[in-house]
Amino acid sequence: MAKENKVREHKAEIVKQVTESLDKSQVVVLTNYSGMTTADLTNLRRKLKAAGIDYRVVKNTLARFAADESVKDIDRGIFEGPIAAAFGYDDPVAPAKLLMDYTRSGDVPLSIVGGILGESIISAEKVKELAQLPPREILLAKVVGGIQWPLTALVSCLAGPVRGLAYALQARIKQLEEA
Repeated sequence: MAKENKVREHKAEIVKQVTESLDKSQVVVLTNYSGMTTADLTNLRRKLKAAGIDYRVVKNTLARFAADESVKDIDRGIFEGPIAAAFGYDDPVAPAKLLMDYTRSGDVPLSIVGGILGESIISAEKVKELAQLPPREILLAKVVGGIQWPLTALVSCLAGPVRGLAYALQARIKQLEEA
């Protein structure tokens, strides 16, 4: 009886951790890890951890319970088959990009099966498209540049008449000094 309670408590703790990860994450990339060795999984986990991404293998039933308890409205049907989830908290592109690079780089039988972006379920193709996006810093720089350019043009346009007046006054002063 005590052993059953410990197992139940352990499962409840896993559901709690996965629920917290789902709630905090901007993106979750789901992968099929069947055929991978423990060493491959450990290597992948280390690479993702270095980028601030949690990668965990979770039983589907526990993942479904976590999806039910999450504040996000997530379709629990996405958790099918041998699934491991990469939780991205800061940059929604990083987990997709790292996992795509990892699948391309070797003989590892890892495959991307889909994901969750915000509260939306996305297909494996959408995860691949997400991996094609530039990093967050570059996107932010483009947005700032897009905002800055019209403002710079406006300031230049508004400064034109003042600049013209200044040139006219300088010319008049020079003309009066010569006379």
